[in-house]
Amino acid sequence: MLDDTTIAIPERPGNRRADGFRNILANPHVGLLYLIPGRPDTLRINGRARILRDAPFFDDMVVKGNRPQLALLVEIDQVFYHCPRALLRGGVWQPETWRPQAAPSRAVLAKAHDRRSESVEELEAYYGSRYLERLYQ
Repeated sequence: MLDDTTIAIPERPGNRRADGFRNILANPHVGLLYLIPGRPDTLRINGRARILRDAPFFDDMVVKGNRPQLALLVEIDQVFYHCPRALLRGGVWQPETWRPQAAPSRAVLAKAHDRRSESVEELEAYYGSRYLERLYQ
């Protein structure tokens, strides 16, 4: 939070896709939805966004030695909570209702949809237990 009506979201290393930024260049109106672990409600922020290449507050966003190269600046128009019914009905925070094996793994999806050249086994290793260690590389 930069002030009562402005937030900045740093761009972090990730899948190196710019879809969201292209969308913002075409239409700056954004809706952000925040899940708060363990709580059934969600926080919604609507506003207008723009992409910044640098600002003094970038220095405050350094994580593990990585300063963001871009940030999304959102001028807030609305903040409100969404009704929790969908999360309650879906058992989102009830681990006993989870069935992660019902969906294909990230590696299988990457192979099928991202047209990756690596084998599924190589992708499983890439997205495996060491993935968290490489988040900021």
